[in-house]
This record gives sequence, C-alpha cells and structure tokens, in this order.
Amino acid sequence: MQILITGAAGFIGYNLSLYLLKKNIKIFGVDNLNNYYSQKLKKDRLKELKKYKNFSFKKIDITERNKLRNIFIGKKFDMIINLAAQAGVRYSLVKPSEFVDNNILGFYNIINLAKENKIKKIFYASSSSVYGDSKKFPLKEDHEINPKNIYALSKKNNEEMAAIFSKLYKISMVGLRFFTVYGEWGRPDMFMMKYLNSSYDPKKKFYLNNFGNHTRDFTYIDDVCEIVHKLIIKYDKNDVHNIFNVCSNNPIKLLTIINKLNFLTNRKPKMFKRSLQEADVVKTHGSNKKILSFIKKKKFMPVDESLKKTFYWFRRYYKV
Repeated sequence: MQILITGAAGFIGYNLSLYLLKKNIKIFGVDNLNNYYSQKLKKDRLKELKKYKNFSFKKIDITERNKLRNIFIGKKFDMIINLAAQAGVRYSLVKPSEFVDNNILGFYNIINLAKENKIKKIFYASSSSVYGDSKKFPLKEDHEINPKNIYALSKKNNEEMAAIFSKLYKISMVGLRFFTVYGEWGRPDMFMMKYLNSSYDPKKKFYLNNFGNHTRDFTYIDDVCEIVHKLIIKYDKNDVHNIFNVCSNNPIKLLTIINKLNFLTNRKPKMFKRSLQEADVVKTHGSNKKILSFIKKKKFMPVDESLKKTFYWFRRYYKV
C-alpha cells in the first residue's frame, strides 16, 4: 500500500506518517513548510521520517496544482490523506485569505487530482470547530454545525465539497473531525505547548483565556493515529462521503490540565487571565460512539500517562 499524505511535516501529519511507516506502509509526504510556526520543528519531524526507507518527501504547496500534479507521474497511490491546511483559529481573523487559499482551493486541487489519477479514497482533516458554540453534548456527527470563525467555515466547506464530489467523481471520502489533539511533537502555538514553554521561559507570558473556564475534549495523538489506521484498513464503502468525530469523549477543564502540568514541571509560568476571546468556543465534547463501533477500539491512553509522555518529550526536545 502507498499513501499520499499532505501536511506530512505538521503535527498530526508527522505522527500519522510515522505510525503508518512502522506498519510497513509506504508514505509519500508533501508539505509547504511555511513559517506559521517553527520551521525548525517541521524540519526536525521530517528528519525522523526520512530515517525510514518507505518514506519519500517533496516540498510542495497544495495550492500549486501543476507542481502537485507532477508527483503523481509514475506513481500509484492507493489513497490520499489530506492533512495540509492553514491552522489557527485566531490567525483566521487576521489572515482569512490564507484559509480560503489553503483550506478550500488546496482541497479542491487534491480532489481534482484524485479524479485524474483514478484514486478512489480520500481521508481529510475536518475539525470539531465546525460545531461552533453548541449547547447539546456530546456532539454527534449528525448534529447541526454552526462555525463561528473563518477556520471552522473552511472546514465546513471542505465537508460540503467532499459530499458533492464523492458523488460526482465516484470517490469515497472520509472527513475526520479532530478534537483538540495533543502530544509529542505538538504545535507550539497550541495551549499545552504554549503553557510548557511559558513555564520554562520566564520571559514568556501565558494568557489564560476566559479565565480558564474552557473545557476541551483532549485527544492524545497516539490514540488518533490508531483510530485513523484502523479506519484506513476497515473502511471499504465505495462512492460514499462519511464523517467521523475523532475524540476521547472525555472533556476536561483547562484548569485541570494546568494543575496536572504544574505537578509534572514543579513550576508555574507568568499567567495573565483574560476574558473570552473573539472566535473562541467555550466547550467541546464529542461523541466517539460512531467511530469506535466501526473500528472496534475500546481503550484510550489515560490522561495522566499521555501528559507524562508529552512532558518528557518536551523536556528532551527543548533541552529544559
């Protein structure tokens, strides 16, 4: 099996690529290596992936259709996993055009090239943010979605495009609504890594939004990789668009996570509490009943254990 993974140098893209490489699956990765966050971190992820003989990589932006088209020449991909996207809820308020170009146009390019090359299966990243500020929990795949920022809107658009083109092009498409993924090699712009970085760097301030009254369905990266791998192996529905929540179904308050991190680090950052920020969602809590019944997964790594693994990786990588 050979899989094309876009966004292979990203957080989820890297970890999923590594997981599949260890299963002897051949991976061709692409990424534009942009500077939205640390390029060094992305390049270090790639160094790890390039240790595997069954990994190949090309620096490409998925908005560049002709360059993207060239990688299909002489290759036969069994499926595409599209994880390339412009991330960052707050950044979407500053540079909305980045989200239109990368998340919408880029995804269309992927779908169109799949059609040209007779690839019949696409998995793609959606997000829990499409639900918006719902009051009905746990969130289920058939609940109404109501995005409240451009990032979430771009993901809603991806789902709508996939639903239409799966029928037109006879391609099986699977949307993965990821819920607050965390773990080793995590993005430095996300809550957990920002908190750890601020804890070890006295020059950095940590801003706690909504005075810490957020609740998130934190989902550990190893569980995410296991879920997606099982879904890849078992999903055989032809010409169908489907959506799955990828979550732990275990919402936790940010203040609880902070206390656990404080225990691990034995220190606290300079913290500044502030009100709810524009575009923020107060609570996420997804139902994973649909996906777990499909793949037959039963166990998730305990939060305390996954936080330890995340912390130990952070300490090794950043040498603190």
